[in-house]
Amino acid sequence: MIGEYILFFKRELEAFIRDESGVGVIEVVLILVVLIGLVIVFKDSINSLLTDIFKEINTLSEDVY
Repeated sequence: MIGEYILFFKRELEAFIRDESGVGVIEVVLILVVLIGLVIVFKDSINSLLTDIFKEINTLSEDVY
């Protein structure tokens, strides 16, 4: 009886280890971590770039009105 449970547990554990269905989730999480890290590192540059872009848009929109 206990031997059957051990055998069942062993088979389920091996199937779980061979299962790769969660690999896609791990890849997405790693990509997000890298992107967030890049945003943190280049935060000042991104902020400056966006500020300049919106200033230019604001200037050009004033010319239209």
